[in-house]
Amino acid sequence: MEFLKDLWLFMKERKKFWLAPIIILLLLLGLLIVFGSGTAIAPFIYTLF
Repeated sequence: MEFLKDLWLFMKERKKFWLAPIIILLLLLGLLIVFGSGTAIAPFIYTLF
């Protein structure tokens, strides 16, 4: 949680709010790969890349 707090303070101080959608998208993509690798939807995920 400390990392997220520091990241938010960095974006707030430097007015880099455009980074938020990029970070959220990367986190969602990472979660999709991690949780989808062992399931039946894995072949469909790998076709995206």
